[in-house]
Amino acid sequence: MSAATAAPAANALHVEGFFDPATFTATYVVHDPATRRAAIIDPVLDYNPRNARTSTKSADALLDYVAREGLTLDWLLETHAHADHLSAAHYLRDQIGAPIVIGRHITAVQKAFAPLFGADDVTPDGSQFDRLVEEGDDLPLGDLSIRVMHTPGHTPACVTYLIGDAAFVGDTLFMPDYGTARSDFPGGSAEALYASIRKILSLPPETRMYVGHDYLPAGRTEYAFETSVAAQNAGNVHIHAGVSEADFVAQREARNALLEAPALILPSLQVNIRAGAMPPAESNGKTYLKLPINAL
Repeated sequence: MSAATAAPAANALHVEGFFDPATFTATYVVHDPATRRAAIIDPVLDYNPRNARTSTKSADALLDYVAREGLTLDWLLETHAHADHLSAAHYLRDQIGAPIVIGRHITAVQKAFAPLFGADDVTPDGSQFDRLVEEGDDLPLGDLSIRVMHTPGHTPACVTYLIGDAAFVGDTLFMPDYGTARSDFPGGSAEALYASIRKILSLPPETRMYVGHDYLPAGRTEYAFETSVAAQNAGNVHIHAGVSEADFVAQREARNALLEAPALILPSLQVNIRAGAMPPAESNGKTYLKLPINAL
């Protein structure tokens, strides 16, 4: 966590971050201190691309924490269909029964990517998830509530979860010294990303902000994934206060053009449009992840 961020009030949402250095992903277990009701945000299923082996070590660490702290897990929250890691949401639902939540526009992502993988089992209606949410929806979390903001741009399905004084922005924003998400995936838009970020940065300046990744930019030696609305407005290298939409879009699109596809985009997306489930087994009983050639 960022040492510069002010400590929350004693009765505020408790946030525990878990960082996966293999994918630079931050997962959060959050809970209401009064009732011990909890949610997990963006869990990671460990995947080794060298031999296509999966592991639940990271997910099991979340379950261990939930049990150790005496929490009741109410929700598994996905900020979007990730292109850089496989989701452990399906595994966690099997283990603990909590429903999987994602933005309603996941259907657009499924329509874009299911044909790429020949995923005939994926009906692009979001039915693989337990609850689809949209702008303004509220989910209970003990004495607190989870408010949904639709924040597209990185993908059309991205949402930000607002819980108490905390915002969980997924990949829309990174730490101020790293900037913002790419916007060149199917359905992405630099213009939409700008509007979404401005909406997030209109929240109260003291709002705690938790980002989905940290890539350790030059000049920093420790991973960090907590910041604030005030810090982003003051110093985000791409979109601090005063940056115009035209300037942001030009800069963002120029940066997009220099980026390689994420290392795990192909295994990740075919799993994540299925809510973290693997594809159906083939006739020989084995499960395969497909690598479409020259398709990206």
